[in-house]
Amino acid sequence: MASSERTVAFLGAGSTMGLAMARNLARAGFEICAWNRTPEKALPLKDDGATVALTPADAAANGALIVTMLRDAEAVIETMEGEEGALAGAQPGAVWIQMSTIGIEGTERCAQLADQAGLVFVDAPVSGTKQPAEKGELVVLASGPEEARPRCQPVFDVVGAQTHWLGAAGSGTRMKLVVNGWLTALVEGLAETIGFAEGIGVDPAQFLEVIRGGPVDTGYAQLKGKAMIERNFEPSFKLELAAKDARLLTEAAQRHSLELPLFELVRDRLAAAAEEHGDEDLSAAFLATAARQPTAG
Repeated sequence: MASSERTVAFLGAGSTMGLAMARNLARAGFEICAWNRTPEKALPLKDDGATVALTPADAAANGALIVTMLRDAEAVIETMEGEEGALAGAQPGAVWIQMSTIGIEGTERCAQLADQAGLVFVDAPVSGTKQPAEKGELVVLASGPEEARPRCQPVFDVVGAQTHWLGAAGSGTRMKLVVNGWLTALVEGLAETIGFAEGIGVDPAQFLEVIRGGPVDTGYAQLKGKAMIERNFEPSFKLELAAKDARLLTEAAQRHSLELPLFELVRDRLAAAAEEHGDEDLSAAFLATAARQPTAG
C-alpha cells in the first residue's frame, strides 16, 4: 500500500465508535486527519498522532481515503455537502468509505454524491458495539467496486476482525439491515422473556443458566440478559441508535412491499423505550417491559 494511501480523513471521529476506530487506525500507522461536529470529542486523538481539522473539507483535503462514521444519513450528507463539506476538499479519485448505518435510501443518496464528485464509493457499515470497536474486532460488511478492495482492506483489517465483501455498493447496507433485524428482535424478545420470568416468580439468572451453551443460547443473550437483570445500562450501543436502526429496516421492508409485523412491533417498542432511555444501552429496552409489570400491592 503506497504511503499516500495511508492518509485517512475520518469524519465522525468523536462518536463512541468513531473515536475507537480512528484511534486504532492512528496507532496502526495511518495518517489520520479527524473531524467531529463537536471538535472537543476528537481532541484525544492528538495523543495518538492524529490531527484534528476544523471542517470536513479541511480533513478531506488530506485524505486519499475518506471514512464517514456518523449518526444517520442526514448527518453524513450534511458533512459531505456545502462549502465546508468534505466533497469541497476531497482529492480527485479518493475513496469514500461510508461506514455509518444509514439505510438503503441514504446509501443511494451518498452513492450519487460520490459519483457526481468523482469519488470511488464503498458502502461498508460495521456490526459491533463499543468494546469490539475498541479492540478492532468489528465485522465489516463491505460492498463496492472490485478495484477499491486493495485500497480499503488495510483499513478494514485494523478496525475489524472480519470483512465480508458482499458485491456492488449497497449490498453491505442491505446485509446490515438483515443483521439488525435479527439483533433488535433478539433484544426485544429477551427483554420480554426476562420480564415474563420475573413476573411469574422465576429467577431470570437461572433461565440464562438453563440455556447456557445449548442450541437456543447466544452470547448476546447472556451479555444483555445479565445487564437487564442487574439494571446496568451503561451504553455500549445507545438505545436511541438501535431505535433508528429498527426504523431503517422497516422502511426498507415497506419499500420492498414486505409485511413484517414483528419488525414493526420491535420498531415501535424500541422507539417508545428510547423516549426516556435513549442515552442508555440498547438493553435498556427492558425498562419499557418492566414498566408494564404490575407492582406488588
